[in-house]
Amino acid sequence: MEPIHIRAKPGSVAERVLIAGDPKRVKKLSTLLTNPETVNENRGFLVVTGSYNGMRVSIATHGIGAPSAAIVVEELAMLGARTFVRYGTSGALSPNIQLGEFVIPTSASHIPGGLYKQYFGGRKGIKARPDKELAGRIRKTFRGRGLKFNTGKIFSSDAFYAEEQEFAKKYFAKGNIAVEMECAMLFKLSMMKGWRSAAALIISDSLAGGVKWLSPEAIDAKAMEGAAAVLDALTK
Repeated sequence: MEPIHIRAKPGSVAERVLIAGDPKRVKKLSTLLTNPETVNENRGFLVVTGSYNGMRVSIATHGIGAPSAAIVVEELAMLGARTFVRYGTSGALSPNIQLGEFVIPTSASHIPGGLYKQYFGGRKGIKARPDKELAGRIRKTFRGRGLKFNTGKIFSSDAFYAEEQEFAKKYFAKGNIAVEMECAMLFKLSMMKGWRSAAALIISDSLAGGVKWLSPEAIDAKAMEGAAAVLDALTK
């Protein structure tokens, strides 16, 4: 099957892909690549391919939420991608995690139904976990660059504006340290399809003890600060 939304030519997408929600962030991250080439802009799903550490890599936009991200990784896989690292933002549920720190998830939880029911039905054997070796490489490169990070289970939400204080208390009590919207889908779909995936997340806001946000400028700066560590892990 040919991609419907990502209209890139065969061979234009690398086997290793960093995915992020915001096309503006993808554009900034692509400046770290050698010889970057834009291979898709259709539907706002910006995809740029170049090289890093002498290895071919693509950086792609996955949009917001699991359904959008699932379309993107399915179509990138049609074009040859097999390894994915989601690099985006998340909200802290734990009061011990500070704005501007990073989270490297060890697993992700989600509410059953919708996309998950359509893909996985009633199967209980597929846990939402990243590739162990890839996630380990991310932790190693973050340590090597002196970046403060946390590890643990996260919650993948489908309803951004339903994430309020009672929500935060409920899902923190279930062992989740942060919330975002795409990782559970990425991890489970990767396990189902035989791809490799992991994630590194910037704590852009906190729902623990009142909602607090980093400024957009600070989020952008943090994204660039951690990008080299993510690309190092993806290309080594």
